[in-house]
Amino acid sequence: MHQDIGVEILLALRVGCAPDLMPVVDLSLAVNYRNEPRPDVVVIRPDHANISPVPVDDAVLAVEVISPGSHFRDMYAKAKVYAAARVAHYWVIDPLFDDGIVLTAFQPGDTGEYEIVASTNKVFTTEVPFPVTVDLPALTERRRTLLERARPQD
Repeated sequence: MHQDIGVEILLALRVGCAPDLMPVVDLSLAVNYRNEPRPDVVVIRPDHANISPVPVDDAVLAVEVISPGSHFRDMYAKAKVYAAARVAHYWVIDPLFDDGIVLTAFQPGDTGEYEIVASTNKVFTTEVPFPVTVDLPALTERRRTLLERARPQD
């Protein structure tokens, strides 16, 4: 499920992505000598697309999909790292809610730390960093269908 959601987010990002940007999956970002996070999806300037880790300055948007054991790390610890590295946009996708997958969008506030600018399990539409629509109810339905198929039959 985790990887499937990441791919669906990548595909949604690709639709409106500016020609000078590129959404990719599973690419490390060089933040500093102690931090080399690997977001599930990242939108980068393609200048360094052939190297890993990519300099964090190339990242425009980092997206993390929460796993059962990663909630604190993705919502808080990685948010601090990305904010300090000046990644302009950070999204956390939480697929663990029964009533729908939740997307929380962060941007730097006046102090430079991230502030939540949106949190929804409905259709998410934004113009930054470029026009994007993520149909979270459709993702939730996809998750439900895939989980039903994976459930052992009696």
